[in-house]
Amino acid sequence: MQERRGGTPLPEPNLSFPARVAALFEAHFERLFRYMNRLSGDPDLASDVVQEAFVKLYQRGSLPDEPEAWLISVAMNLFRNERGKRSRRLRLLTPERGERTLGDAPASPEESAISGDSRRDVRAALERLSERDQQILLLHGEGYRYREIAVALEMNEASVGTLLARARRAFRDAYEELTRAR
Repeated sequence: MQERRGGTPLPEPNLSFPARVAALFEAHFERLFRYMNRLSGDPDLASDVVQEAFVKLYQRGSLPDEPEAWLISVAMNLFRNERGKRSRRLRLLTPERGERTLGDAPASPEESAISGDSRRDVRAALERLSERDQQILLLHGEGYRYREIAVALEMNEASVGTLLARARRAFRDAYEELTRAR
C-alpha cells in the first residue's frame, strides 16, 4: 500500500478494483468499527453497518477521491437509518461485548467495577452532547484526520479544530457535572 500525506494508506493503483477494496477493508475496518461501536454502543450493529459500507463501496464500482471519508459518511447514514428503526437506548461498550469483539484481556473484578462506572459516566456525558459533537469527538479519538472528519460530517475543514475544541469543552463540562452530582 502506498501512503497519502498524513500516513493514511492508499491501495496500490495497479491492483484490481476488488483487491483495492480488500486492501481498504484490511486497513480501515477495525478503526471504523471502533468508531461506530462507540457511537452506537452496539458491536453487532457497528459491525453490520461497517460491513455494509464496504459492500456499498464495492457495489459503487470505483473508489471515491477520499475513500476513508466516504466510508465514514456511508456508515453514519446506514447507522442513522438503522437507529431510526431501533428504539433501544445507546450505551458504551460493556465488558462482555468488548471481550467478544476486538477487545482487550478481561480486567479484574475491581477494575471492571471502576471502569464500568467510568463507561456509564462517559456514555451519559456523550449523550448530553449534540450529535455533531459526539461524532467529531469519536472520529478524532479514532485518529481520523481533520480532512476526513470534514468530508464525513460535511463541514469546512478549517472549522474542524474549533468545533473539536468546543466539543471537548462541552464533554468536559457534562462529565464534570455528572461526577459532581454523585
